[in-house]
Amino acid sequence: MKKCEYCAKEISYHEMYCCDECQTSANKYYDLRDKFQKPYAVINGICVIAIGICIFLYSFLRDVGAIGGGSALVILGLMYFFLPFAPDVMIQKYKLKKSIFITKIIAGVIFALGLIVLIFYLTGVI
Repeated sequence: MKKCEYCAKEISYHEMYCCDECQTSANKYYDLRDKFQKPYAVINGICVIAIGICIFLYSFLRDVGAIGGGSALVILGLMYFFLPFAPDVMIQKYKLKKSIFITKIIAGVIFALGLIVLIFYLTGVI
């Protein structure tokens, strides 16, 4: 049996979604992804490069490395949570609803990691 592209319920081969609600949700997701794809990619690239630079700078300038790296992680976590654009491979494997859920869990972990780095820096642990 074929599965719904949004929720992964079994459907007939002539349908793409199991109900109108799934189709509406999927269309909203794809519209949002099309609308914010370029700013998402730019912010993602800047934050990932900033994290790499801050890891390097941490060995020389602990203040800049810890604050910059922690802030970049917090920004990435927030962006991934509010704009959970999963890769197409993940969507094909898990379908859209589960992919969004997994992406939001990863976003929470990244956000928490950034907060931990900032809290450890502010308390003097690192």
